[in-house]
Amino acid sequence: MKKILIVEDSTEINNMICDYLSKKLFECTQAFSGTEALLYLKNQNFDIIILDLMLPGINGNELISKIRPDIKTPVIILSARDELDTKVNSLMSGADDYITKPFDLEELYARISVQLRKASPQFEFDDVIQYKELKISKQKHTVSVKEHELNFTRQEFKILELLLSKKDKVFSKQEIYDYAWDNYYMGEDKTVNVHISHIRSKIRQYTEEEYIETVWGIGFKIAD
Repeated sequence: MKKILIVEDSTEINNMICDYLSKKLFECTQAFSGTEALLYLKNQNFDIIILDLMLPGINGNELISKIRPDIKTPVIILSARDELDTKVNSLMSGADDYITKPFDLEELYARISVQLRKASPQFEFDDVIQYKELKISKQKHTVSVKEHELNFTRQEFKILELLLSKKDKVFSKQEIYDYAWDNYYMGEDKTVNVHISHIRSKIRQYTEEEYIETVWGIGFKIAD
């Protein structure tokens, strides 16, 4: 569960963000001033900081200057100020993103997802990965089973590449979507399921071996 620090002096906005992100299974800590936020940051680690600029005590830009470069946690500014120089100053002082109020909660969630993906260690891949009778080549961008080459789309190739990178890991739909599409995952849809089904169908042309396992309620992994 990812931990988020919400720094916003408006109780209504702070609670609204907290309620929404809690439903997305984030662990939220609420601060209502820059001084309170600084105390939390000295004693806890967070994965994301959502930060208003106009705060009592220490304002948003002052808070960033106090925590950088010691704390590298991504900071998303959430502010009613939409002047270009304000945005530039915040980004130059160490913020990672800037959203202007009023804002959409789904967009905020998408921006958070992007920052978390950037902050996560990238998967490392060998050029050729072979598992049982399945083989993929990243350089040639080919997939073969029993020496029969399969016709995979870009997204199908990247899904299989990701699953094979860590054969014992269950990848969530969000992780798969983020990697294969380089885009925001906006919640439940059938896109990942459909592409997994296509991959299975293409492999089954030449073998009855199951290569992808569905882990219900979590995601997908390479079958043992």
